[in-house]
Amino acid sequence: MISPVLPTINVLYENPAWIPPLQEALEREGFRVRLVHVNEGIVDPSVPPPEGIWMNRISPSSHTRGHVHTVELARQLLYRLESSGRRVINGLAAFELEMSKLRQDIVLRRHAIRTPRTVLAVGREHLLAAAATFDGPFITKHDQGGKGLGIRLFHDPGDLAAHLDGARFDAGPGARMILQEYIGAPEAFITRVEIVGGRFVLAMRSSTAEGFELCPSDVCNPMPRAGGGATGLFGASPIAADDPLVRQYIGMCDAEGIEIAGIEFVEDGLGNRYTYDINGTTNYNQALGARIGIDGMREVARYVRGVAAEEGRLRSVSAVVPDYVASQPDGGTPARPFARSVRESYNEAKPIVI
Repeated sequence: MISPVLPTINVLYENPAWIPPLQEALEREGFRVRLVHVNEGIVDPSVPPPEGIWMNRISPSSHTRGHVHTVELARQLLYRLESSGRRVINGLAAFELEMSKLRQDIVLRRHAIRTPRTVLAVGREHLLAAAATFDGPFITKHDQGGKGLGIRLFHDPGDLAAHLDGARFDAGPGARMILQEYIGAPEAFITRVEIVGGRFVLAMRSSTAEGFELCPSDVCNPMPRAGGGATGLFGASPIAADDPLVRQYIGMCDAEGIEIAGIEFVEDGLGNRYTYDINGTTNYNQALGARIGIDGMREVARYVRGVAAEEGRLRSVSAVVPDYVASQPDGGTPARPFARSVRESYNEAKPIVI
């Protein structure tokens, strides 16, 4: 049932195939959902944006679905919304991080999280020069990636040169290419850790035996719901909330304004774990979720309910104690506590013209 008290959830999106699980989960929590498709539109600073809570669900792979303007328009929309004081889940900071593998590497390093050696290069000459600095195998990928875009394994710069001269070479948006140290894993899988609102939700293994297109959405990679949990492309991981790397991920997300994320790492033969990807527009495999008893989108919806409760309290404080508002450095609304403050409400909830 839709609640007249809860705020509207405005969802910025570009891929309608990924929306139903999120929309259904939000509506089960009593929210009214307003979908805002982002590819073409108008941003008018003289018109206040609609009220409610906003969710950023814009993917860096949007251009592969014919939405070539999505990322640039979303960048302006998010800036406009945040400048207007609207609450945005996975706002501009999280968006910009997801749009660049280079930035992700910089942020991961900032938080002392081990990463493979990562270099960005633009142009054939510079790609080959960067490749020559790697001592062993390396992979390429698009800086603005997603869905495994541009990922190829090379053993020497000569192999890369032949690929760059081939008809199928695609440098991706802005021709920004990433060269990254290849981490040889003893078993053909990577691990993805899902974080929502500063909490560990689940960890899963994704098989790399047949490639790197590992989008967990059932639309991208459907799996049967019946059978053992280890069958198919995805399986449960033994990683738990008390794992030191998970704690590092949560600290990083809290510090960097990332409220919802799927973070991926690969483990080498010596047990070293290398983190290489932060996915803000994360999806959950519902077939795997049914097997392990965790509904990822339901956890997201519960977190959003906590955000709504926190926003309601902030509005009450602003209305009842105007002196508190006036005490802010800019005379504006009180600063919004991030995921840490919302986490309590989240836990309690559990027992286009813009």
